[in-house]
Amino acid sequence: MPRTHRLLNENRLWRLITVRWSAQLTDGLYQSALASYVLFSPERQASATAAAIAFTTVLLPYSLIGPFVGTILDKYSRRQILFFANLGRTVTLLVVATAILLNATGFELTLIVLISFGINRLILAGLSASLPRVVTREILVAANALTVTGGTVAIVLGGGIGIGLRNLLETQNGADQVDAALVLFGALGYFISALLSLRLRRNELGPTKSEVEAEDKKWSDGFSQMREGFSYLRKNRDSGIGILAVAIQRGGLTALTLMALILERNTFNDPNEPDAGLSGFATAITIAGIGIMLGAIITPAAVKRFGRHKWMRIAMLIASFGPLIFVLFQSEVAMIAMGFISGFGGQGVKVTNDALVQEKISDDYRGRVFAVYDVVVNAAIVSGSLIAAIVMPKNGLGVTLPLIVTTLYLVAAISLRKNWFKDSPKTI
Repeated sequence: MPRTHRLLNENRLWRLITVRWSAQLTDGLYQSALASYVLFSPERQASATAAAIAFTTVLLPYSLIGPFVGTILDKYSRRQILFFANLGRTVTLLVVATAILLNATGFELTLIVLISFGINRLILAGLSASLPRVVTREILVAANALTVTGGTVAIVLGGGIGIGLRNLLETQNGADQVDAALVLFGALGYFISALLSLRLRRNELGPTKSEVEAEDKKWSDGFSQMREGFSYLRKNRDSGIGILAVAIQRGGLTALTLMALILERNTFNDPNEPDAGLSGFATAITIAGIGIMLGAIITPAAVKRFGRHKWMRIAMLIASFGPLIFVLFQSEVAMIAMGFISGFGGQGVKVTNDALVQEKISDDYRGRVFAVYDVVVNAAIVSGSLIAAIVMPKNGLGVTLPLIVTTLYLVAAISLRKNWFKDSPKTI
């Protein structure tokens, strides 16, 4: 049976997908409301530093809770974790909406946003660790391409819905009231995701019974469990190298996204018309999302043709041409092309490596390894945002940042050509 048809017939996979896509659609809606409130409000002038702080606020929580997440995922029912984590996000968004209505911009809002995104990282790690429990090895790459890419498209679609709702509601309400309303819609979305998780059986997503019953592993032993995850990766160098490649790719993509945001906010549109900047940024992200989708669609066939590791090297090389285009032609069209190409190549790396890690890591350690995976990638993303804030001019124009990203991508692609691991069979 063709793999596409097999995916369509995997009922347990689709139940997991509905949880992921509904949550990520809500992520896009929520993030568009926060971006509008923090960076695209007329009274708040966006800068590279402000954008980097906003990105770091979103991303830093997982670096703090990551050491404990792996242990939680390997000890407790992952279905229950998805259910209660989505309920937790529902509550936090109700608080965020209240804070926006009270015009809070300081510590209170930052703290609750940190908590809400920290919970989100737990959800994503749980979904990644659960996927191998609902599909067979033969369709794991294709399943990753479907779930990860569909989730990315859902985020973009959610952001577009947020912008559309904002334009619709803003005619009769103030900007802060509209942003609060969007966050309330987000709370409803996460509540729906929580209910959808109940369609899966309590122990269907793991972990294994032996891991749950292990008496010497407590959720509070987070850092020791992270060390176990790193130790496991040292024995499975194949997966560790792939994780580093994804980290470099994601860190660079974050820096380029920040650059695109500042360019649309302050250069390609009138800074006094933030709605135009938000619309331009949404267009750029949408086209990048198309590139991401195409990268995932082509990956299963590319893996079959070239093998996993060779395709990762090719995809990273493709991604490096994106920022190079902007170095040569500093225009809005070049920026959009940069996002499309970088998204296309980067998704090929991400989807392939996710399947590689899921296949090679035993279920007893999968939660801890994916916690390490997310912490490493998250640290790279935070670093990318901070580097962008340091080297990027106020208007976003310049060749320094895209040159840095191109160089890092090329170094990663060239390094992956060395015999650090042997190519796996050309199977998916």
